[in-house]
Amino acid sequence: MATSEALAGTTNAGPLAVLERILHEGFATGDDGIVDEVCAPDLVEHQFGLAGTGEQAREQVKAAIRDVHAMMPDIVYTLEDSVVVGDLVWARGRARGTATGGFFGPPSNAPIDIAIFELARVVDGRIVEHWGCPDRFALLAQTGGLARLTS
Repeated sequence: MATSEALAGTTNAGPLAVLERILHEGFATGDDGIVDEVCAPDLVEHQFGLAGTGEQAREQVKAAIRDVHAMMPDIVYTLEDSVVVGDLVWARGRARGTATGGFFGPPSNAPIDIAIFELARVVDGRIVEHWGCPDRFALLAQTGGLARLTS
């Protein structure tokens, strides 16, 4: 089971707390300013569709925060399991919300419940490297996008 450290903007935050901040304070609220607080200037992003380094990576993460929030403004992230080893955190959880915004098509208003897997390296309270794997196939199926692609 995941445990969380208290955190409130400190640079000594543990890896799990930093990961939780970007999910809960960024992706769940649409506040892309969190990237400036919790991502290092030389961030290396490996997630498909967001991959890049430095300012390019940070801008792509900011855009993803805005896009996810526009698609599901009521999104809630729950981390169900996590492991922290040194400066690395692995986490598995769920993202749940309602697709009131478009995703490869018009809004479906469908309930969404997808798995997420995250791996981040956190140094001095900032994410310096990240790999993310949201279940985009399930997202396509649940929003009706997959049905539109196959019809």
